[in-house]
Amino acid sequence: MLKASAFLSGPDQDELRGFGRTIAEIQWLLVVLVLVYLVAVDLDEESGVAIYSALGLLGAFVLTLHYIQFYKKETLTKLAIETVVMFAFITWVTWYSGKIDSPLLNLYLLPIIASSLILGKLITSILTGAVILCYVAMANDSGLSNPETLSYWVMLFALIAPIVLVAYITTMLSADIRYAMAKIKRISDTDELTGVYNMRSFSTILRRTFQQSVRHAHPLSIVMIDSDNLKAVNDTHGHNAGNKLLQHLVYKVSEELRRTDIVARYGGDEFIILLPETGRQGAMETAERIRQAFEISRFEYRGNSLGVTVSLGLASYPEDGANVDVIVDKADKALYRAKRLGRNQTALYEPGDDPHASPPSRPDLKYEVSS
Repeated sequence: MLKASAFLSGPDQDELRGFGRTIAEIQWLLVVLVLVYLVAVDLDEESGVAIYSALGLLGAFVLTLHYIQFYKKETLTKLAIETVVMFAFITWVTWYSGKIDSPLLNLYLLPIIASSLILGKLITSILTGAVILCYVAMANDSGLSNPETLSYWVMLFALIAPIVLVAYITTMLSADIRYAMAKIKRISDTDELTGVYNMRSFSTILRRTFQQSVRHAHPLSIVMIDSDNLKAVNDTHGHNAGNKLLQHLVYKVSEELRRTDIVARYGGDEFIILLPETGRQGAMETAERIRQAFEISRFEYRGNSLGVTVSLGLASYPEDGANVDVIVDKADKALYRAKRLGRNQTALYEPGDDPHASPPSRPDLKYEVSS
């Protein structure tokens, strides 16, 4: 039913920027912890040079990505690369500070936690597997135990278990948080009864899409659709039947739309449809297809088979205006001309449409949508 999934899924730029700041803070924390370690212990010259070199490279890497802004836009790929760099840094400094006996070994938890919270299960699983391989390599290189003995596997399990548990628990917690956030966003962005966009969220999409149409000189159309039968159904069968009729309307409309088309509840029994990359002719064909789909279908309610129809009005960019508020207003006026002509009609906006046809109480897009 919904045409909203493409817009409601995945982290947006604000969320990605927040993740980017978190990764940067973790990277600086790594630098500080390793510096504290270097102050507290005496290392041979080779190990000291290796660790200080790694610190310099990590510091330069963080400065380049987050302060010089080599990357202007945050992406999950960039965050994944930063997490891999953290993993490589920790492996390097751990190798030169005692390998499996290094006090820095637990630093591996930081990229694991970051990956769990930001990058999801797959990347976290791969990273956890890489950490386990590093543990095995460092344990074998240190010659602490024989792999054929029970003590070797007990030691390895004791080292690996915290990493695996942290990865698992943090990933599950992150998934629960993301699900809850997505549900909250879905509730705040959609109409409770019909499940389509409410006008607050629709206006944001409309503004963005209209700006793209203007920038690339592409057409765009707005279709207003109104049920011709809601009042009669409410009066005869009750408000529950009226609610079911609105849900039926959304279902039938959605069947006739492309995945890129967006439908929202404009108010009452009126809905608004955004048709990107669609001129007047294409919009008229879509609107007529919707009207005919209702004309030949029946609305079933508690054993009653009811005939329902809709009226539609449409306006397009650039033919009907260079401002999105004007186009929405003209589509609304075209709708009311279709209602005046006897309903079950599709009307294109015409300059002669009565400017007083629309009732005064209408959602105002003026401050949310502009060209």
